[in-house]
Amino acid sequence: MQLIDLTRMLDSADFDRLPEQVKGSASVLVPQVEYMTPAGKGAEVMCGLFGCERHHLPGGEGWGEERIRINSHLGTHVDAPLHYGSMCEGAPARTIGDIGLTELYCDGLVLDVRPWAKPNEAIEVSALQAALEANGGEVTPGCALLIRTGQEAYDLSEMAWYSYPGMSREGTLFLGGLGAKVLGTDAVGWDRPFGVMRRVFRETGDASQIWDGHFAGRDREVFIVQQLDNLQALPAHGFKVGFFPMKLNRCSAAPARVVAFVA
Repeated sequence: MQLIDLTRMLDSADFDRLPEQVKGSASVLVPQVEYMTPAGKGAEVMCGLFGCERHHLPGGEGWGEERIRINSHLGTHVDAPLHYGSMCEGAPARTIGDIGLTELYCDGLVLDVRPWAKPNEAIEVSALQAALEANGGEVTPGCALLIRTGQEAYDLSEMAWYSYPGMSREGTLFLGGLGAKVLGTDAVGWDRPFGVMRRVFRETGDASQIWDGHFAGRDREVFIVQQLDNLQALPAHGFKVGFFPMKLNRCSAAPARVVAFVA
């Protein structure tokens, strides 16, 4: 059994690498971390707690500790239905703490839409159908469909990383209608980029273009996973994947460790 990590590494130092245009969205891209090193603040804290001095500690060092401030949608994360609204399929929307692990460990398929996807545009249902046919695997009830858009070619320091292909309402409902429960993407977001949706709404006045990929989850319960990494390391199908979010009570999402299990 091979374990393949599909989780994006988080590093507070990445804030300085973000393009200026996206620093306003930094909370979903990088954590805020105060590092307390064994030779620094960690030793100070221990001396204060135990009433000792540094020479009483091994090598003059205390413990390592970090104090972290995060957004529930930071990095690779799982969206619960509450993220799309208070109601889902006519019932109160579930939170991330309501979702059982058995729902988040399932068969996985990679839908490679790179031949058809275009930056800043919605991925057409026809492209999803073509990718599914090329995959050749079976969509089983409750499975995960992972969309490979090609964003692995870019880094969060590049503006191209933020000009990703996104999903429309039609695309989300198509995938959910196949029986998939977990819908994942290697892009920063599931929908088209915010700036694109804002421009379309300004030009057309069509409110149905606002966050339509996510809002589709009000009508069909799905768990959307964003900022996946390393999809290129996976086979097209025939693997299991586990999405392990932090167990945060009453929250609409949580950062997750996502791991594929390949025989």
